[in-house]
Amino acid sequence: MTSPAETSDISVTTESPPSSLVTAQTERTFSKDFRCLPIPRRLRYDPEKPFYFGILLNVSFGIGSTLVVANLYYCQPILIQLSASFNVTYDEVARIPTLVQAGFGIGLVFITPLGDMLRRRQLILLLVVLSTTLTIGLAVTNNLLVFEVISFLIGLTSVTPQILMPLAADLAPPARRGSAISVVQSGLLLGILIARVLSGIVANFTSWRMVYCMSIGIQSIVLGGAYLLLPDYPVKNRDLSYLGIFRSMAKYVVTEPLVIQIMLTNWAASACYTNWWVTLTFLLGGSPYYYSTIIIGLFGLVGMLGVIVVPFVGRLIDRLMPWWSAIVSTVFLLVFQAVQTGAGGINVAAVIISCFGLDLFRQTQSVSLSTLMFSISETARSRLNALTIISVFLGQITGTSVGTDVFVGYGWRGNATLFLAMYVFQLAVLLLRGPHCPGNRWFGYEGGLELWQKLPCKQSQPTVSDDPENAGDGHLAVEKIRMDSERKDAEKLR
Repeated sequence: MTSPAETSDISVTTESPPSSLVTAQTERTFSKDFRCLPIPRRLRYDPEKPFYFGILLNVSFGIGSTLVVANLYYCQPILIQLSASFNVTYDEVARIPTLVQAGFGIGLVFITPLGDMLRRRQLILLLVVLSTTLTIGLAVTNNLLVFEVISFLIGLTSVTPQILMPLAADLAPPARRGSAISVVQSGLLLGILIARVLSGIVANFTSWRMVYCMSIGIQSIVLGGAYLLLPDYPVKNRDLSYLGIFRSMAKYVVTEPLVIQIMLTNWAASACYTNWWVTLTFLLGGSPYYYSTIIIGLFGLVGMLGVIVVPFVGRLIDRLMPWWSAIVSTVFLLVFQAVQTGAGGINVAAVIISCFGLDLFRQTQSVSLSTLMFSISETARSRLNALTIISVFLGQITGTSVGTDVFVGYGWRGNATLFLAMYVFQLAVLLLRGPHCPGNRWFGYEGGLELWQKLPCKQSQPTVSDDPENAGDGHLAVEKIRMDSERKDAEKLR
């Protein structure tokens, strides 16, 4: 069985695309968003002058991810206030976080892949406008059913970080792709942690409605920042249909060994990570610790420290082969889980050490796997990212349900042992294929075990599309743009 990526080895250096095609694909630039909103001149796409993706723009992507993903978690600390305000039971308001997450999950499947067929600047602006407008409804409604429907729709439209991540991978030079992804991913995780803190503090001193008023202001800032900072980028698959998106995603899952390898690893890793944070409350609240809710909450700061360190580790990921950085991260995860298995219920120092190590190396592993996934196809990164997040989402469900049942039934050590075995499973899956194994091979170590990445060569050969749904003209034009840019960079170096 062959993979979609197998066609990428076909050289077309002796045959250039027709000039009319190149003109149609490369010279179509835009000066307005939605045909009415002017794009700042410095942000317009120019094939002769590729946009520079510097550290400030990278950090702005991370901050944007932080502030948008927070929409999914503002409701969690204020459920008791919502229950009193709507005069309903706790069971009824408990549906709200579920609906938000359900909307987010559906958005991952049906909206984020659109980044491969639409201009992402327009798509991001539209999603932020919609989520901001919908949040106004949350702040003013007095009806629980309306609140629930709007919460679902906000989850659906809060997938901007998952569109920003493949865009960062496209804009960043290959030598900085790992660190670029790590900054956006760290912003995403910080948003999850910060949202709960902000929501709890604001609601405690004012009311739950002020939480959503704050959210409206924050999202308005994100919208203004996106308009002023987000560069326009050409459509990579102009001939791709919406149904074609899902056909190609299915083909990748069935025929691309690396996709399956990454999805299995991400599923197991996400289950382990989610189980850790869900059951940590049970561990620290019971014997022998009996810590208060406030003390337990402080362990989130230890995890946050691990997340903050990740972008600095991203520079090392840029130099290592992504497969090797994933292997090293998984080995360290195994070590820290072993510490938890041996002493987590005996000494709090083991819990603190495990908390920092599991957070740091889970995010390092995640960045490595994302870098690997994005390397499969330059024209399908939004779809590949959607597959990555779907596997993470399924892992979260597994970790929450299975982890809780095992902890209640068999205690902290039984739970820790089970997920120690899950880390062994991740390592076994990664070791099935080496770092240079051909895309159509399910097992093997062809190509060797080279540790360090090579610097991009001065001249590369354009390739036929590796997108199973769009293997024609559009990719040739995008590839020509990339080749022209690399040739100019090489001439400057000479």
